[in-house]
Amino acid sequence: MKASVKNAELATAIHNDPRWAAVQSRDARADGTFFYSVRTTGVYCRPSCGARPARPENLAFHATAAEAERAGFRPCKRCKPDQPSLPEQHAAIVTEACRWIENAETEPTLEQLAKQAGLSTFHFHRVFRAVTGLTPKQYAVAHRTQRVRSELDRSDTVTSAIYDAGYSSNSRFYETANQMLGMTPSSYRAGGIDNDIRFAIGECSLGAILVAQSQRGVCAILLGDDPEALARDLQDRFPKANLIGGDRAFEQLVAQVVGFVEAPAIGLDLPLDVRGTAFQQRVWQALRDIPAGSTASYSEIARRIGSPRAVRAVAQACAANALAVAIPCHRVVRNDGGLSGYRWGVQRKRTLLDREASR
Repeated sequence: MKASVKNAELATAIHNDPRWAAVQSRDARADGTFFYSVRTTGVYCRPSCGARPARPENLAFHATAAEAERAGFRPCKRCKPDQPSLPEQHAAIVTEACRWIENAETEPTLEQLAKQAGLSTFHFHRVFRAVTGLTPKQYAVAHRTQRVRSELDRSDTVTSAIYDAGYSSNSRFYETANQMLGMTPSSYRAGGIDNDIRFAIGECSLGAILVAQSQRGVCAILLGDDPEALARDLQDRFPKANLIGGDRAFEQLVAQVVGFVEAPAIGLDLPLDVRGTAFQQRVWQALRDIPAGSTASYSEIARRIGSPRAVRAVAQACAANALAVAIPCHRVVRNDGGLSGYRWGVQRKRTLLDREASR
């Protein structure tokens, strides 16, 4: 076979490989998913490498850096593919900062966290938010909320729970208690007693839909086939709250949610009462950052929140989401793009994605 014909065939094969597009665009999001080597230079690179692109017939793809080195290629001195990538470095920095926040008796300041990371306060703040979807302050509040919930569930008194959660005074806690818990601490300990939650059940093309709202905002959007099962689900979530059937004005809110389900292009801008652990809130914020019409894998979400090994925990957080469509867990798919793991049913997931893709 002539060299020109062989080169043309090699180039065609590379052009037809979806990884070639990532190399051409220097897509940093592809870093770590594969590496490419260049036959004429003997080096291998990350997809995001800023070096001048090689001719496609001279390229080969490798799943790992070790595989590229076994094939006889050496690491590029520009992108250093044998060292942790910048996103991996940022993830490690943020993970360490999160552990400090979680274990500190007194919440560390932004300046202290940035100094520990070896970054300026501005750069650290930007990196932390890019990785977790939260600011360091928001992460600290979310973690403290988790501790408060846990202590209220097991402590003998509210006061004991406050101090066991790390608050230095009652007054400091009560300044943010309602925002953290969605109700007073005593009501939370009593299972939401005296906490009014309005709800209504309607119909949409996906079946029955329940929308519930606390004083803070919409606290549940549930989908299913059985309206009574949705009502029982709400009762289980707020066993001692005052569940109040919505009036005509509240039914307008339900209509707004149903309208969004039917036509995602109209958007949904509602105050939400999001209740979950610090980890769950990081996942849910990452889900809300996925644009309509796009998807992300569970492993991608894990990397974005700085916990690349927590893929199973990410899936569990998606399953715990009680705000269907408002927190779009339907936009999370398997690594191969397949649909699975949707608590409201795979068919509903497919329908929602199809509507967003065609808007």
